[in-house]
Amino acid sequence: MTESKSSDPIVETSNLSKTYKLGKTEVQALDKVDLQIKRAEFVAIMGPSGSGKTTLLNLIGTLDTPTTGTILLDGEDLSKLKESDKDRIRRHKIGFVYQFYNLIPVLSARENIELPMDIAGTDRRKSRERVNQLLKTVGLADRADHRPDELSGGEQQRVAIARALANRPSIILADEPTGDLDSKTGKEVIGELRRICKEEDVTAIVVTHDPIVGEFSDRVIYMRDGTIAGEKILLPVNNPKEP
Repeated sequence: MTESKSSDPIVETSNLSKTYKLGKTEVQALDKVDLQIKRAEFVAIMGPSGSGKTTLLNLIGTLDTPTTGTILLDGEDLSKLKESDKDRIRRHKIGFVYQFYNLIPVLSARENIELPMDIAGTDRRKSRERVNQLLKTVGLADRADHRPDELSGGEQQRVAIARALANRPSIILADEPTGDLDSKTGKEVIGELRRICKEEDVTAIVVTHDPIVGEFSDRVIYMRDGTIAGEKILLPVNNPKEP
């Protein structure tokens, strides 16, 4: 009997390594990383600074290229793709969430969320429907016309999450999404991200130093010196109930 695609990993790395040259010095950022991430899994990647967390995230997100090894993303070998194909993947399969939000200051919350759909050429009517749905989902329907400087940090990150989900990606890659928030707001935001990803069947990989993120994850992967040092699978009872 053939196994269904839904049971296949959405991300699979094999012998993945990345070496940077700084003058005459070589820095081994990643060293032969083998990793599988399941579809709709919410995964935290933790470890000290310099452990390779962000390098791994950037490679999965096609923002960098490996020195050796392979990455399969939703069945596609990223090492064999042209830049135009990588652009397609970033537009349609990946949503990015950053520590400092990266919202466009002159655009409203609505316009920031709508932007990736405009770039992807989404029909205007469908785009507006999706924006309205996402604003409601993240609890910002009444803040739709506010610009980033009129929103709190937590509200800005909610807009960033909505923007990342705009094109219905298969996977969300988040780099320290709670790093610029106080603990209470960070917990609310990561809970919101988990809830929406579970509702929309989206995989999330979250690089973080924040132990609260680990509490909301299905699995925590620990990195050190460019390698995977261990992992912890959390039982459902340990995951805080989605708000």
